[in-house]
Amino acid sequence: MTSGILLIVINPVPLTLFSIAREADQVIYTWAGPEIAVASTKAYTTQLIVMAMLAIYIGSLKGKLPQARVLELCQELRELPNHIHELLEDVEPIKTFAQQYGFNEDVFFLGRSLDYAVALEGALKLKEISYIHAEAYAAGELKHGTLALIIEGVPVIALATQKDVYEKMLSNIKEVKARDAVVIGIGLKGDNQIEKYVDHTIYIPATDKFLTPILSVIPLQLLAYYAAATRGCDVDKPRNLAKSVTVE
Repeated sequence: MTSGILLIVINPVPLTLFSIAREADQVIYTWAGPEIAVASTKAYTTQLIVMAMLAIYIGSLKGKLPQARVLELCQELRELPNHIHELLEDVEPIKTFAQQYGFNEDVFFLGRSLDYAVALEGALKLKEISYIHAEAYAAGELKHGTLALIIEGVPVIALATQKDVYEKMLSNIKEVKARDAVVIGIGLKGDNQIEKYVDHTIYIPATDKFLTPILSVIPLQLLAYYAAATRGCDVDKPRNLAKSVTVE
């Protein structure tokens, strides 16, 4: 039995992507449209959505997902554009945070479960376009060295959108606050508990836990954008970087 190759492509515009597509057995185009900036944002988001759709389809095909659950997830996917518009309509708090902390040279991101993956992307975007030293850590590993880096005034972006690890994440937030870090929490709308333990809160619309990374990454992308603008950086063409499809 031979195994096929499944390729996820952001957009079939560059000629290099046509070459890759010809080599693959199956191709899924995300149709993100032209991504002008070097740092990928909408391509990242559309890839998450495509992978979620693929997981739902395979889960249904294998009988692992009941039809009711499939319909529920599909409905949540359809609601995502409205949720994203809602996020983009209120960027002033994010802009204020970026202006307030954009000249710090170190920023740390913390998250558990799916939030850790989002933390990695948030740190990458911040370091790519603002040149701030940004690192993401799995919050469960906080005491294995990371806590030694937390000092007074250092900004910490803490994601707390996953209910199954929520209490443990709050415990991590308390630990960094005890070291006098400035904590910006990313939480779900309706969660009033996180406000008690952080300095600032950014809320995202509530959705299925498996789809929250699609929404929670957007405030982090905006934070990176406004931090770069605050520092006078070129957000479209960061130094030393180029589109991966244009270079070896």
